Amino acid sequence: MDTSRLAVATVALASDLRTALKRARGLGVRGVEVDARGGLDPEQVSQTGLRQIRKWLDDEGLVVSAVAFRTRGGYADADRLENRIAATKRAMELAHNLGASVVLNHLGDVPPPPADQESEPDPQWRLLIDVLTDLGGWSHRVGATLCAEAGRAGPDELLRVIASLPEGAISCDLVTGALLVHRHDPAEAIEKLSGHIGYVHATDAVTGSFAGRGRAAVLGSGHVDLATVFGTLEERGYRGWIGLEPADSRGGVGELADAVASLQQL
Repeated sequence: MDTSRLAVATVALASDLRTALKRARGLGVRGVEVDARGGLDPEQVSQTGLRQIRKWLDDEGLVVSAVAFRTRGGYADADRLENRIAATKRAMELAHNLGASVVLNHLGDVPPPPADQESEPDPQWRLLIDVLTDLGGWSHRVGATLCAEAGRAGPDELLRVIASLPEGAISCDLVTGALLVHRHDPAEAIEKLSGHIGYVHATDAVTGSFAGRGRAAVLGSGHVDLATVFGTLEERGYRGWIGLEPADSRGGVGELADAVASLQQL
């Protein structure tokens, strides 16, 4: 596999960005995901700070593949929603300023859509669509798109949401391990979401006794059929980033190095 498409999350490598970038270079990857919640607050990054970060990236031969902004609540959750929307917009601006085109987050619980065209929509469904439409409009303004996790939210749920939005309002972050834990076949998810995939996280997992129960596993040691996943991505013409995450944050660097070496053999 071409490792120039691999990216790692800086928060898995070190608590400070400069050290994380040096370690990412040592792993032989080209992309890094920066965290807009724990590691790089958009409200606190000045223009001088942006220039410094870009210089560090250039020094290490890296690019920002995505900005992660994983919120506690979803976009149909009215509690503190205005703050969540505003913060998401700032993360989208930060992504663009760092050269990335996507912001990674989940949508939260996806409410049921209207039963038919004559039925009144669920207020939370209407809220979700209104918020994502607003964020989609903002994405056209700033040049970075919200990329919604396909994992807890299954492919069919995401397709219903996408069909209700203006074209290109959101894309999908396909997280293979999370899909499996929630009883979705990752390869089938690729088939269904083809054309809407903005990012892929190659993660592994062991399934539990029912949907939603399971645990993360070191890449290659769980139940995800990685060869089929990458073969399906290739067939569907996906040429974007492949993000890697450690199953155990305590051994992040070593586990990621093993994952990179493993994927080089595919």
